[in-house]
Amino acid sequence: MIKITLRQMEVFTVLANHPHVTLAAEAMGLTQSAASMALADLEQQLGKPLFDRIGRQLVLNDAGRRLQPRAMEVLNRVRSMEFLVPSKAPACDLHLGASLTIGKHLMPALLAELEKRHPSTQVRLSTRNTEQVVTDLLSQRLDLGFVEEPVQDKRLQRFFCRPDRLCVFAAPDHPLVTGNATPADLQTEPWLVREPGSGSREVFDRAMRTAGLIPRRITELEQTEAIRQSVRAGRGLGCLSILELQDAFRAGWLAPVETHFLNLERSFQVVLRRDRPLSRELRTVLSLCGIDGV
Repeated sequence: MIKITLRQMEVFTVLANHPHVTLAAEAMGLTQSAASMALADLEQQLGKPLFDRIGRQLVLNDAGRRLQPRAMEVLNRVRSMEFLVPSKAPACDLHLGASLTIGKHLMPALLAELEKRHPSTQVRLSTRNTEQVVTDLLSQRLDLGFVEEPVQDKRLQRFFCRPDRLCVFAAPDHPLVTGNATPADLQTEPWLVREPGSGSREVFDRAMRTAGLIPRRITELEQTEAIRQSVRAGRGLGCLSILELQDAFRAGWLAPVETHFLNLERSFQVVLRRDRPLSRELRTVLSLCGIDGV
């Protein structure tokens, strides 16, 4: 007799959207060994593997792709049952996800206003890079996401939130601070930038490609503060949202580098699954972002 558990199906659906077991386990609050064991038990009960193991990555095979929509349907039905049973839980539990820049600079004010309007709502905020927010949204670990463009997925609805731009910067004594940098200058300088999967890195890479530039050396760092401090120490140039740099520019320990030939404009976006019903609280969040009539 097959005895598949909801936990095994949940682990499977999250793993289907994460390339690494470690990231999937973290998204579910499990250890890597627990997530791996749940998947192994599910595959054993079904009598077939659901993923191809390619190095340290898991890639859905044919059996996994056939199972995925059925598992999602079961989990959605179970989640809908939670609203049928009265409880002493908060009137609504929202789990929002935001990219690091948005989470740090824009979400505090939005969450404060949301709490004023819906004091009984419990809100959780997870800050990750844009790629991870989208992955968690698609696997239904999040109700709503705040990300940096570009995001392209037909399963998601996207709404413009506000414009933003990246800025190239350096230590204040760097020679490129005093005049206009040339494309040749940027190609020979070492760079400290965000990791692949972040919205900032996507915009940086796109701008460099459009300008026909290939940086000589890139150091990837996941935390914006690590990038700021590394640039401050004279390790090279950085490129981050202007929101991350305004305080340092005012204090004088970082300085902008003029790069008029790079297009570093972008927008912040609110994203949600197309099949996600909109609660009153979610509509409030969208309204606070200037998004009405959804």
